[in-house]
Amino acid sequence: MVILSIDLGDSRTGVAVCDKTETLASPVTTVFEKYFPKILEKVNEIVKEKKPELIVVGYPKNMNATIGDRAKKCEEFASSLKELSGVDTVLWDERLSTVSAMHALNDSGTFGKKRKNVLDSVAAVIILQSYIDYRRIHNENRI
Repeated sequence: MVILSIDLGDSRTGVAVCDKTETLASPVTTVFEKYFPKILEKVNEIVKEKKPELIVVGYPKNMNATIGDRAKKCEEFASSLKELSGVDTVLWDERLSTVSAMHALNDSGTFGKKRKNVLDSVAAVIILQSYIDYRRIHNENRI
């Protein structure tokens, strides 16, 4: 199934998608927006274009697994996006996804402004790849 992932940020939101076979996650775009309703609107336009059957929203739990303000904002975003788009959403633990994205960009030699522009979409790819790998390992081919 086509699955879309979101890495919600304060000023940049990364978006990624996987193919129908759930083999590979790929970056879609980074939404440069700070205003919550506008982020929802722009992401919903991507949802309409990509037609996912499921949306995975990164869930930034604290390192001790507690839920902070950022995670609560992601809960609100996932709920609002589901209501707006009509597509089921799931929250997926994204601890250290941005750190992993930074390491991947270091390894590829991506620095400066270009790095800042793609960091969040790469984090969304890492979130989605983690989710589809989990589904494959646990034989969760269908929700």
